[in-house]
Amino acid sequence: MSVLRTTLRSLTVATAAVALTGCISLFPKANPAGLYRFGHVAAESSRPATDKSFGVFKAPTVFTRAAMSDRLLSVTNGEAAYIADARWVSPAIVLFDEAVARAFEADNSRARLVTRGEALKAIMAVRLEVRSFETDYVDGPKAAPEVLVEIRAVMTRTSDRALLGDKVFVARVKASDNRLAAIIPAYDKATDQALSEIVAWVSDTGAKQPAS
Repeated sequence: MSVLRTTLRSLTVATAAVALTGCISLFPKANPAGLYRFGHVAAESSRPATDKSFGVFKAPTVFTRAAMSDRLLSVTNGEAAYIADARWVSPAIVLFDEAVARAFEADNSRARLVTRGEALKAIMAVRLEVRSFETDYVDGPKAAPEVLVEIRAVMTRTSDRALLGDKVFVARVKASDNRLAAIIPAYDKATDQALSEIVAWVSDTGAKQPAS
């Protein structure tokens, strides 16, 4: 029995050593993923809230599950896949919320995002639902793709929760080439286009509300 036990122990150690060696040899050969970001263009100017400003409370963002992580989603002929060797520096939903904040800061309108505890009272609430945030290969897998950003925005009045607006904003920006160096700027442009339209829509709606 002692010989059998010794043999089994030796086989176990040898097997573990082989498995460990295999794991170690794989990692150095893996190519590191490139890290990218979108919506990081700083506002040219940011003005503080004034007496003429009105507050807007932003509800938590709803983001399409397939694209909310740090993976870059692509769609080719209806087939979805993630772009290899590419990651966002943070989950897409986090970068998107940062882009929303910058969009309102950079805007020249009266609308300002506020939290529940801020002095500037929120007369409206806005909820953003990102339905599409992807790289679309509409002309085939080798052609320059389009970046699609589709956002549904819903506005309500905080005093009585009345619906003030429900609209879908769609931005499509074609990349100049089928390379990440060209695709990432397309994400910036599409996000900026959609958010600029949303901010203008929110600002126009808020300006029509009676003073509280």
